[in-house]
Amino acid sequence: MTDLAVHASGVGKVFPTNTGEVVALTDVELEVAAGEFVSLIGPSGCGKSTLLRLIADLDPATTGTLEIFGKPAKRARIDQDYGIAFQQAGLLPWRTVAANIGLPLELHGTGKAARTARVAELAELVGLTDFIDRYPDQLSGGMQQRVAIARALAARPRLLLMDEPFGALDEMTREYLQSELTRIAAETGAAVVFVTHSIPEAVFLSDRVVVMSPRPGRITDVIVTGLPDARDDALRESPEYFDRVTAVREALHGTRIERANER
Repeated sequence: MTDLAVHASGVGKVFPTNTGEVVALTDVELEVAAGEFVSLIGPSGCGKSTLLRLIADLDPATTGTLEIFGKPAKRARIDQDYGIAFQQAGLLPWRTVAANIGLPLELHGTGKAARTARVAELAELVGLTDFIDRYPDQLSGGMQQRVAIARALAARPRLLLMDEPFGALDEMTREYLQSELTRIAAETGAAVVFVTHSIPEAVFLSDRVVVMSPRPGRITDVIVTGLPDARDDALRESPEYFDRVTAVREALHGTRIERANER
């Protein structure tokens, strides 16, 4: 199934605690095609971030199988098949923008010339060419997130995992970076799995929006957005966009399924 960026079958996650086991995820079935943009949305504590961590091999699944481009998650991590970005940019304050972007390449022994060229390419991709010699504390929050995205793309991953990367930003910066992210995903051809609490954000970014239930988290609905490739401000005002936002909202509240059953 190498045409699939992510294939999860029967995936569950149980965390032991002092007061007993907590079932975070149960029986998750998910496929993400190569080059597809999929958002995970659901109430707080439903396991969205946990699922992302399982895909990233940051935590092991308790049950089920999980493959990234046909490989076990651990192998995919070692092969750098994915890049990851979190809500906090997590930049190293003593390193410049260029040095932060190039860190994954440095850790994997990429030569200096190749590293410099790739950093310059990525800085241009995220609009930070004029800032490569700056330090993180000299950048706005939005610029720091662009550095984090560039760093996640450094090793040319075929999959980008993102856990609420715009959650702490103001609305104007958030909308700008949403548009930038759709452009970057299209230009790189990477599949994206994106965790968010925002229904409008999920709809604007995604080919499909995966709706999850309260804990124990499971997938209860999948909304195909069917929106045009051009994700711009005009799209945010279109009837089609508002229709998909309504569909996701109804799925989150369980009314979409009820209406379908009534019909």
